[in-house]
Amino acid sequence: MSEPSAQASGRRRAGLIALFSADVLSVLGDRVSMVAIPWLVLTTTGSPAKMGLVAGAEMLPYVVSGVLAAPLADRFGLRRTSIVTDLGSALAMAAIVLTPGSSFALLCLLVAIAGALRGCGDRVKHVMLKPMADAAGVKMIRVTSSYEGFTRTATLVGAPLGGLLISWIGPNKAITVDAISFVVCAALIGFLVRLPAVVDDTPAPPREPYFRALRGGFAYLRKDQLLLGMIVMIFFLNVFNQAGTAVFVPLWVEQVLKSPAALGLLFGGFAAGALLGNVIFTLLGPRLPQYSSFVIGAAIGGAPRLFTLGLSHHVWVVISVSFACGIANAAVNPVMGVTLYERVPAELQTRVFGVTGAIAFIGIPIGGVLAGWSAATFGLRPAVIGSGVILLLVTLIPVYRWWRHPVELPNYRSKEAA
Repeated sequence: MSEPSAQASGRRRAGLIALFSADVLSVLGDRVSMVAIPWLVLTTTGSPAKMGLVAGAEMLPYVVSGVLAAPLADRFGLRRTSIVTDLGSALAMAAIVLTPGSSFALLCLLVAIAGALRGCGDRVKHVMLKPMADAAGVKMIRVTSSYEGFTRTATLVGAPLGGLLISWIGPNKAITVDAISFVVCAALIGFLVRLPAVVDDTPAPPREPYFRALRGGFAYLRKDQLLLGMIVMIFFLNVFNQAGTAVFVPLWVEQVLKSPAALGLLFGGFAAGALLGNVIFTLLGPRLPQYSSFVIGAAIGGAPRLFTLGLSHHVWVVISVSFACGIANAAVNPVMGVTLYERVPAELQTRVFGVTGAIAFIGIPIGGVLAGWSAATFGLRPAVIGSGVILLLVTLIPVYRWWRHPVELPNYRSKEAA
């Protein structure tokens, strides 16, 4: 390899690492603000209800903007959109810090603006990963599995870090840290990330009306039945994972163990298994059949965890099963990610990713609400076991179809073989 070629290859890999780092740093900052902003509301208003409202004020625009802003991001340019949304998010966080004692409505508005900008920015960063990885010569299955591992780690670290920052420097300064993280993300993208020439990062002429462009993402997903089935599976997994995290596990700890100290052990068992699974799948993923890994990982990684909560009173049994479920579940999101990159045409990825992200994320608030209602109506054990039965049936349907008519992801497998 000539020296200029080696330098170009090094720049492309550095750009991929910078984009990857910006995405993970954004997740870390988000988790800090998800702790710091509700805590700020609690300390200033004393209202738990307002804590929930401010959390919803961020999440709903996050989900919606990933869909509605996608055609605009395509026109404005992916890299440019990422930089602008990161800087806008930093300004929104800074405004929260610089307007202490402002009305609760203004706080919700600023949080909603930040959530909407992040929703668009996150989708755009995900779309940019594929061309950057191709230019750097890195297999997408390694990128998606590594990304899953790093974001899980950021999620685990972010919430405790937010708590520590609140205790050390206060909630306002913790939010300032989040604002700074967005500035760093924008700088990483602005100075180090250069999309390949085949990706048009310049504002495109309006080739089609906005609403027609918006419908394009829904239309494509409706035609691709395999992809649609996979994202519906992610939706159900998010519903019941959130049900366990937000309601079932805390109730089980309170009713069975009578000690909140066990919460960390139960959540940590699943998280540790997921991190180990990410490492394993990063190494073995390119050699494994992708679709079968997805359906088997979803089946093993979901329902057994709920059944154990409903049928056992032994904490180490629950932790051990949670650990095993975390390992199996680690295959799901990376395969989903690489399937999106390989099956969706580049010109539609921003729109389709927005739609699939909205479908997946909307399962999170639904899961918490349904779990609370079912536990209050039927009791913890029937609610947990019933949820396990539903999730088992949902996850076994694609396993059965795959067993009767084996399918794989031809686009991905053929490219890897080449």
